Amino acid sequence: MEGSAEHGETSKAPLSKGISKGVSILDVILRFVAIIGTLASAIAMGTTNQTLPFFTQFIRFKAQYSDLPTLTFFVVANSIVCAYLILSLPLSIVHVIRSRAKYSRLILIFFDAVMLALVAAGASAAAAIVYLAHKGNARANWLAICQQFDSFCERISGSLIGSFAAMVVLVLLIFLSAIALARR
Repeated sequence: MEGSAEHGETSKAPLSKGISKGVSILDVILRFVAIIGTLASAIAMGTTNQTLPFFTQFIRFKAQYSDLPTLTFFVVANSIVCAYLILSLPLSIVHVIRSRAKYSRLILIFFDAVMLALVAAGASAAAAIVYLAHKGNARANWLAICQQFDSFCERISGSLIGSFAAMVVLVLLIFLSAIALARR
């Protein structure tokens, strides 16, 4: 009876190690997905501009992301999070090799949470500006600009998708690291 219990315990050890390695590999993959999302968002927003002629060719109206400090913050926030994710890749790869590393996972959880807050702040602030660009605000006398600057609005709206996807991925990364720590 006791021999079978010991046999069961030893057969679970390789399975547990395989699950930990799988979680670590998923961590690396999700970091790559978040890198792509934040990088694409920063590039899409940072290269957004549109110029419209007004009466003649010499008088023009121009809309670009740098006209609004909130959109500039969005680009900077996504760039910082992207740089962090790139710098955290080696540590995440170490977890694939040494899945028992505990303190480095704690460090990743902490900084992943900080980066989640940063990307959430940037994306939420930009989403508010995008909403105003599409709908305007009659009480504040702000007109919707998306009827005139349709290409500009499409690009800034599209750039939010990658940023919100990165938020979801960062939440998943925090959960994965917490699960990996709890299994120890």
